[in-house]
Amino acid sequence: MHPEVISEEPGLCPKCEMKLTPMDPDRARLILEARGEGSATPAPPAGERNVLYYRSPMDPAFIRNEPGADAMGMDLVPVYEDEVAGGPSIRIDPVTEQNMGLRYDVVRVGPLRKTFRTVGTVQYDEQSLGTVTTKVEGWVEKVHVQETGTQVHAGDPLFDLYSPQLFSAQEEYLTALRDVERSSGTAADLARTRLRSAEERLRLFDIRDEQIDQLRTTGEVSRTMTIHADLTGIVIERKVTEGDMLTPGMPAYRIADISTVWVIGRIYESDLPFVRLGQEALMRLDYLPGRTWRGRVTYIYPYLPEGTREVPVRMEFHNPGYELKPGMYATIHLESTLAAEAVLAPAMAVIDTGERQIAFVAREPGKFEPRRVQTGARNDRDEIQVLAGLAPGERVVVSGQFLLDSESRLREATLKMLQPGLVQTSEVLDHGAEPAARTGAMAFEGGTDAQPDAVDPVRYVCPMPSHAGILYDQPGDCPLCAMKLVPVRESDRPPAWVAAHWTCPMPEHAHIEAEGPGNCPVCGMTLIPVTPAAEAAKKSESVEATAGESAGVALYVCPMESHMHIVSDQPGRCPECNMVLVPTSEVPFGKESELIWRALHGAGDEPTTSSAEAR
Repeated sequence: MHPEVISEEPGLCPKCEMKLTPMDPDRARLILEARGEGSATPAPPAGERNVLYYRSPMDPAFIRNEPGADAMGMDLVPVYEDEVAGGPSIRIDPVTEQNMGLRYDVVRVGPLRKTFRTVGTVQYDEQSLGTVTTKVEGWVEKVHVQETGTQVHAGDPLFDLYSPQLFSAQEEYLTALRDVERSSGTAADLARTRLRSAEERLRLFDIRDEQIDQLRTTGEVSRTMTIHADLTGIVIERKVTEGDMLTPGMPAYRIADISTVWVIGRIYESDLPFVRLGQEALMRLDYLPGRTWRGRVTYIYPYLPEGTREVPVRMEFHNPGYELKPGMYATIHLESTLAAEAVLAPAMAVIDTGERQIAFVAREPGKFEPRRVQTGARNDRDEIQVLAGLAPGERVVVSGQFLLDSESRLREATLKMLQPGLVQTSEVLDHGAEPAARTGAMAFEGGTDAQPDAVDPVRYVCPMPSHAGILYDQPGDCPLCAMKLVPVRESDRPPAWVAAHWTCPMPEHAHIEAEGPGNCPVCGMTLIPVTPAAEAAKKSESVEATAGESAGVALYVCPMESHMHIVSDQPGRCPECNMVLVPTSEVPFGKESELIWRALHGAGDEPTTSSAEAR
């Protein structure tokens, strides 16, 4: 039932209490060595090494049971049992290492920066565009601005318009003005009211105050009224000529202020993490070499055009002298710093198989350890960020690692032939992240307890219902709302991410719970799903408010802060780094680990702070 349970003495299984059955001693020793738990039987005396087979130093696939020579006449080299089954490492003799042409580099700590280029297009600032129209029907008598591209300033005359409505509005204003001058008492008050109404009507027809003052001064009705520009800029479109009839709302001119221009760049999806609002952008033009314009990223568009598969990014640049002309192509340089300090490894050191990423660490001369790594962003120095799997100062192979990968696969196949019950030996690479403690845990047929994280990995999710659809591989804060991410396992999640219930997004309507999607009966907003992780986080917060009122189980956590999610109610070892679990009261992140445990196991039992162990 539980083949991972191995004992040197007969007895009962501690999990199911069934009687233990005898097994081959050699098989038991190899299994325990692969798991990093020592040997169940005494190891062979020093100097006595068992030869498993002989292979060619040039062709790893050429294997014989007896010593001899390969097809090229080279002597076969022995492969010992401790080299194959002694853990996640391989040995290469110096001659083969030299023939492979192995080169090395060192993992370092440094800032994660990246500079990349993209092509941008200069465009008009949409906020500075303006259209000149009329609010009355009339005829164009004279055009003052007759050419497209002419620069105009606010208040410059554009064209003269004859309109019967404007003519009658002027007469009404002058009549009201004369009535005010001749009337007194109540009649004068009524006349002043009519005067204000007539003056307001002229303003609504876009007649300027200077023109109204001139009308009041001269006392004569003008046959035409001059239409002026409302903003400073360049005429980019003219649709009127002398004699044209204009109707209300018909555009006459379009004016654009190009003192500030937009530049729309196209960013690949892989470069989006390096782009942020307010970031400085440097722009160069081919027709003006030796000049660089400095601008800022002001908007990242929330869609992806299907034709280009690139995200539009808007940048703003000042345009003194109007040298930046809409329609031009420009080269944009963007530089971003994702982290002030990050673990960086040469990108050539990582082999990406599609399902996993492998790096080979040089442990000692002729000995290499294949290590499964998790990588992040890549900088412009051809270095890649290492999230887990490598430590600063370790030497990694940057050339010839594909030959090492072939060698490690050969060793893996040999190990499977030696131990038919041993499967998924490549999972041993998952536990090489911490240099201080590396274990070669493997999975065995008939059970999954030997490696729970490989079968049921821990992911992290935001407790906010609207953000619960995003899973994160690493703990931390939600990048959308800055709330602490809570851990979940695949086994803890309902099938297809089924919501526990649906509720209103308005906080004051949080009491609304429905079994399926719909609308809030109070405000009519669309209901959002509440995931089990959000409910668990809410329960853990309620338990946290009453912490200390009742005693419960003691919790133990890994002392590594990066493994704060490894929490247990029993003493033991961390399944990721093999370090001894300590009481939560002995680490500064103990409270956060207790919250993680409550989120995964519910808030029914309030954990203690391991006061007994602390004493």
